[in-house]
Amino acid sequence: MQEDLAIPKTSQEATLAKEKEVGKEGHPLQEPDKSSDALAEAHDKYLRLYSEFENFRRRAAKEKLSLIETAGASILKKLLPIADDFERALESLQAADEATQAIQAGIRLIHDKLVHLLQQAGVQPMPVERGMTFDAELHEAVTQIPTDDEDMQGKVLEVLEKGYLLQEKVLRFAKVVTGA
Repeated sequence: MQEDLAIPKTSQEATLAKEKEVGKEGHPLQEPDKSSDALAEAHDKYLRLYSEFENFRRRAAKEKLSLIETAGASILKKLLPIADDFERALESLQAADEATQAIQAGIRLIHDKLVHLLQQAGVQPMPVERGMTFDAELHEAVTQIPTDDEDMQGKVLEVLEKGYLLQEKVLRFAKVVTGA
C-alpha cells in the first residue's frame, strides 16, 4: 500500500504510475466501446440506406414494366368502339340478300383484322354471359330490370356492350342489364 503513495523518482516511473491511476478511472483511449458503437451505428445507417435504395430500384423497375405493358391502353380503348360498330354492322347485314354478301364479307375481313390487331396488343374480350353473377369489378350496370325469377336477381340479364381486358386488367367494363 505504501508503494501507491510513494513518489516516483524517474519520469518513466511517473508515467507508469500515472497510467495506472488513469487506467483505474477509465482513460478515453482505453474505451473502445464508444468507437465501436459509432462504427456499428454508421454500419446500421448504411445498411438501412442501401435497403431503401434497393426497394426504390425494384419499385421503379416494376412501375416501368407496368407502364410499358399498358402504354397503348388509351389508343386501344379508342379502337374498341370501332370494333363494336363493325359487329353491329355485321349483325344487321346477316338478314340481307345475296347482293350484300360481298359487302358483308368485306366488313367481316376488316373486323377480323381489327380484332387480330387488338389481340396482338394484349386485348382480350371479357367473358360475360346471360345468367352470370354481377361483378362490380368487371361489369357496369346500366339499368336493373325487375324479374320474377329469383335465380336471376343480381345476375346479368343482357350484355349491352362487351368488356375488354388488357393484360389481365380491365380496359373497358362490360355494360350490362341486371335483374332486380
